[in-house]
Amino acid sequence: MAIRVVCYGLGPIGVGIARLACARTGIQVTGAIDSDPQKAGRDLGELLGGEATGVMVSADAAGTLDRVRPDVVLHATQSSLAAVAPQLQECIAAGADVISTCEELAYPWSAHPQLAADLDASARAAGVTLLGAGVNPGYAMDALPVMLTAACAEVRAVRVLRIVDAAQRRGPLQRKIGAGLTPDEFAQRVREGMVRHVGLPESVHMIAAALGWRLDAGDDTMMPVIAERAITTAHVSVDAGQVAGVHQIARGYIGEREVITLDLRMYVGAPDPQDTVEIDGDPPLRMTIPGGIHGDIATAAIVVNAIASVRKAEPGLLSMTDIPLVHYW
Repeated sequence: MAIRVVCYGLGPIGVGIARLACARTGIQVTGAIDSDPQKAGRDLGELLGGEATGVMVSADAAGTLDRVRPDVVLHATQSSLAAVAPQLQECIAAGADVISTCEELAYPWSAHPQLAADLDASARAAGVTLLGAGVNPGYAMDALPVMLTAACAEVRAVRVLRIVDAAQRRGPLQRKIGAGLTPDEFAQRVREGMVRHVGLPESVHMIAAALGWRLDAGDDTMMPVIAERAITTAHVSVDAGQVAGVHQIARGYIGEREVITLDLRMYVGAPDPQDTVEIDGDPPLRMTIPGGIHGDIATAAIVVNAIASVRKAEPGLLSMTDIPLVHYW
């Protein structure tokens, strides 16, 4: 029987997830939720740019979940775990497995231990699985390097470099990384927590937990990338001297030794996009994906492809390194 799915959140990422879910054999999208009055009341198929499906977008999350009783909810609303926790609890109470793009949910046990414990307890009591998934965090800078270590008899350090030309990505992401701000505005937004890539420290802790490492310390530094020339995208205009994006590095240490280094360079006009993973181990490994992984496409694919693994997983709050291997199906 087809897996009954509700799509919760229909922003740019949520629309990509919904479009892929609707096209995938073995999945039946039976409900859609979004609080935007421009979307609520519309047919999901028409919202996705296709033919009417008879599935109407609703702003009433509780009513939709109660009426549809889905097997799985594909959740894509916000990055903040505190903000989305009530939504996740609502989905869990409906008896559905949940796959969410909330970045702070990817590995919440370090930064949000009480929220993680509460969500885990609710999921176990309901007999469902809750997973934070996506490309970063959730794959490129954590689950993928962990998988590469399968070939190693010993691992001493993990280093990941991800370079993303944000000009090829959605508008909200370009604004989230500060494109078009002055350096002073960037610094102020960083202090306010408004400009950053969410999820890099979560990836550090996910890797450490998977490899059985107890970290003694960690840090997360953020620097602006200043444009050397004017750059215009479909969403922002950046003058020379303004901020083109962010250079963020998260590290994990055992004693004085730096064992995890995650180097993210995400800005409009970034040359040589790539995803490179280096394992200092026995044997040493190095893998580069030229051009890098397209984050928006990959996030939708990972969320939809994770459905099969989540359906096989144990109940509770899990990370991408806890569930059966996610792959295309």
